[in-house]
Amino acid sequence: MSSSAPQPVATPAALYTPTQAAPLLVRIGAWAFRQRSWLPVPLGLAVIALQTGKVEGPWPVIIGISTIIVGELMRLWAVRHIGTISRTRTSTRQGPLITSGPFRIVRNPLYLGNWMIWSGLVIASGLVWMLPIAWAVFALQYGTMVIWEEARLRSMFGRQYDRYARCVSRWVPGRPNELSPLPTRHPWPDVAFSERGTVMAIALVASLLAVKSLLT
Repeated sequence: MSSSAPQPVATPAALYTPTQAAPLLVRIGAWAFRQRSWLPVPLGLAVIALQTGKVEGPWPVIIGISTIIVGELMRLWAVRHIGTISRTRTSTRQGPLITSGPFRIVRNPLYLGNWMIWSGLVIASGLVWMLPIAWAVFALQYGTMVIWEEARLRSMFGRQYDRYARCVSRWVPGRPNELSPLPTRHPWPDVAFSERGTVMAIALVASLLAVKSLLT
């Protein structure tokens, strides 16, 4: 005979914990997400310090700066839709599933913007040979982060996220999906405030590269 006592209902926060998603890559991704602010620092220091194999001339600088600008515009567009929730370091705070703006054409526009920014900085430094290294670091860090995030989103949004993932590529922008997007638009002052750290980091590395170029 079944018990008549009411059964507890699982809340979204209770549906996912790192221990429930046991695979090693998911755990690494959760750690990489919490540490994502400083993990690119060694790459930035290498770009600033190294001189070997540097390609001279204006073209690396022009191509690099153009790539950085496109990457930051991608980030601004994404933050305009996702808001400051993207800055949280906790694993329990979660906003709605965003399917508007750049999230209509690619699932990870913020990370795609980061890839373009770091690629642009490497190219602008003239150390073009470092691009495969930078991309390998990116693939390891952001690849595991995405595995963790997708497990979390799937546990929270279920079929809604599965449908979204079927319609929108993880990394390669495509045609806008046909899902009904949420009308999310965050004010530009809030977007600029949220992006201040990224812009300051770009300005710092670019300034150090300029000083390096003047001294060598």
